[in-house]
Parts: sequence; C-alpha cells; structure tokens
Amino acid sequence: MKRNIIKTTIICLALISIFQSCTSDSKKQNNESKNMLANNTASTKDGKISTPVNISIDQIPPEIKYEGKIKTAVQWTDQLGENIVLTTETGIYQSKKFKHESDGEDAELFAYHFIKSDGSYKQTWKVYDYISDCPFDVDASFIDKAFTITDLNHNGTAEIWLMYRTVCQSDLSPSDMKIIMYEGQQKFAVRGESKVMHGIDDNGNKMYMGGEYKIDDALSNGPKVFLDFAQTLWDKHMINLPQ
Repeated sequence: MKRNIIKTTIICLALISIFQSCTSDSKKQNNESKNMLANNTASTKDGKISTPVNISIDQIPPEIKYEGKIKTAVQWTDQLGENIVLTTETGIYQSKKFKHESDGEDAELFAYHFIKSDGSYKQTWKVYDYISDCPFDVDASFIDKAFTITDLNHNGTAEIWLMYRTVCQSDLSPSDMKIIMYEGQQKFAVRGESKVMHGIDDNGNKMYMGGEYKIDDALSNGPKVFLDFAQTLWDKHMINLPQ
C-alpha cells in the first residue's frame, strides 16, 4: 500500500514538473515572438504611439519604392501619422553603379522611412551605405537584433534605431560600425568599429581589438536618455557574432 502511495506521489510530482516546464517554454516563446517586432516596444504615457508590427512584402503599399531585399518592414502610428520603415540589403554582387578596377565585389544597404500623407506614403528620409570593388571578404549588413522603435522622451514621436556593419577585409579585423537614429527629421549617430577577439593571453583571458566609437554633436547635445540608450546598444552589439 505504501509503495503504491509513494509511486503515485512520484508520478504526480513528475507531471507537475513537466507542466511547469511546458508553461515556462510557452511564455518564453511568446516573449521571443513579441521581441521580433521591436526590441523595445514604442509607447508613451499618453498612448500616442501604437505597438510596431511587422508587415509582409505583400503589405507594402505600391507607391513605396526601394532597392535591395527586405530585411525589416515595420508599421506603426504616432503623432506624425502612419509610419513605415524598411531596411534592405543587396547582398554581395557586382553593381553597375561602381567602377571596378579588379574583380572586386560590392554590397549595399538602405533604410527608408515613409509617412502617410493625403492618402499615400511619402519618403521622409533614407540611409544608404556601401562597400564597393572589394577583392576580399565584403559585407554591408544590418544588425537585426539592434533594430528598435522607442519613445524614450515620451513626446509621442517614435525614435527609430538602426545599427549596421560595413567591411572589406582579408583578415580578422574590426568592421566599420554605425548607429543611426531618427526622431522625425532629426538624425543622431554613433560611428566607430566593431570589437573582435584576436587571441588569448598567458592567463587564458580573451584579447580583443576595436570597439572604439565617436558620438555626433546632435546625440551629445540631445536628451540624455538618447545617449544612454545609444551607448547601451553599442555595448550590446559591438562584438562580431553570427546573426
């Protein structure tokens, strides 16, 4: 009789453990799904900014023109109106835009912001960067997990954070890296280089090079909450890791 009771108790405890594990995994999956939309959900105290949502290529209005392949397409509403931001990349190829003195390859990236006005979307700003005629390893790509929509100063206008790397290299060296943020038409930037591990010292500690950056005047003189967020974003993503 006692053995049956003990056996039943063990089974019940195992079932409870499995249920708790499944519940935890389900919550984790839900949270990860939400974070795919925006790493820091835009919101204001007075609720003027709607939650950013991903949209598919088919949902992009036909009047919106862009180059490259879509990486991110996000839509939301704030006090400026209905917003759409696209980030795109060409990948590695040879472009007729650039003069080639060798068999080097090119890579470009773009970001676009549109606001709906008079029934159609109008472009308000564009970010463009590239590497051209590179005979070595070439890359121009956004850091997906760094893309963020915020309203840190609670003024009802979203801040759009982009972060990307560009490089032409034949060895393991830092990439050029930038944070570009727009609030309305105002641009803010951090420019520097990524951080890469280049060895291990005699004590077994990893050795790095790179990681330095410069903050532009707009960000230095802007709201402190912008500067703090930019520095946190840089520290989080400055080490080259697989996307």
